[in-house]
Amino acid sequence: MKEKIKKLFIEYNFRKYDFWLLLLTIAIGILGVVFVGSADNSNMDRQKFGLIFGLSLMIIISFLSYSFILKFYWVIYVVCIAMLVLVRLYGDSGGGAARWFEFGSLRFQPSELVKILLILFYAQFIMKREDNFNSIRNILFSVVLVLPIFYMIFEQPDLSTSIMILVIFGSVMFIGGLKLSVIFGALIVGVPSLIFAVSYLIKDDVTLLDTYQKNRILAWLHPEQYATTEAYQTLNAITAIGSGQLSGKGLNNNVIASVKNGNFISEAHTDMIFAVIGEETGFIGACTVLFLLLLIVIECIRVAISAKDIAGSIIAGGMGCLIGFQTFINIGVVTGLLPNTGLPLPFVSYGLTSLVSLLIGMGFVMNVRLQTPK
Repeated sequence: MKEKIKKLFIEYNFRKYDFWLLLLTIAIGILGVVFVGSADNSNMDRQKFGLIFGLSLMIIISFLSYSFILKFYWVIYVVCIAMLVLVRLYGDSGGGAARWFEFGSLRFQPSELVKILLILFYAQFIMKREDNFNSIRNILFSVVLVLPIFYMIFEQPDLSTSIMILVIFGSVMFIGGLKLSVIFGALIVGVPSLIFAVSYLIKDDVTLLDTYQKNRILAWLHPEQYATTEAYQTLNAITAIGSGQLSGKGLNNNVIASVKNGNFISEAHTDMIFAVIGEETGFIGACTVLFLLLLIVIECIRVAISAKDIAGSIIAGGMGCLIGFQTFINIGVVTGLLPNTGLPLPFVSYGLTSLVSLLIGMGFVMNVRLQTPK
């Protein structure tokens, strides 16, 4: 028993511990609490609780050997499937989607944790097949394993998270050593297919997408035609960001000409939090948030490059890709560059499951750093 505990925990080493990543994570988390409080003060205490709880888990996990935990990678995969099946059968619905378990006043969204667990699973799965990973058998096996997770999240319905599952899958496959010829081949086939699929799916007589999903794509393509419906929130978010100018209108302001104060942005503390940041802290505040997130992504990449094995590289690199792509999609939606998908801004948007899950992922990245050979 003592030997197993020794294998699970890594000895503390100040020189290898990633205090820089810890500091960045704490900084962006505190900003998240501040902005959530300004957007909707009633949720500020919960966001504080999520940050403190998540940071505690992050620090504990940073000392747990990822090499030991990844030995149970099939258990991790089964847990992903089990959570998604259970939420499908017994989950609470909100906005027509069964995505959550409710525990009193708290909600748990399994798909947010699945993002992190999927990175852990593929880290070991790919490392086990590192020598012949590019064989057709292993590539197809990798694809087959992600399909049930993608399908169950897509059917919740949750198009945005299902897209992120594909992004995560593509990222870990690339970091795992998938040949560039395979990647380019997939892009050559995939990009035109995606354009054709979108063009086909938004047709009136096609029912593969839900009506709200179809309308979101149409509102992105023709915002002026949906200015009072599906494009209403995005257009108001753009107005809010522009009105903040250089330094913003101030946190918790009572300015009458405020888009947020006029309740023109619904659920401003969640997916549209960047509109609040832009309006209240201006270009300076928005750039500060983006810069912190960029530094976190860069640090994850640095850890991935120096990791002791391919599994460590996939964990750190996968988390960097998750944070980077999700940030890009969230801000792309708020600024009208992308269709409305409903993804939170990492570490900043209100949502305890998302926040705690990301901090758990950061704990594993810090553990990868702790085990670097240099």
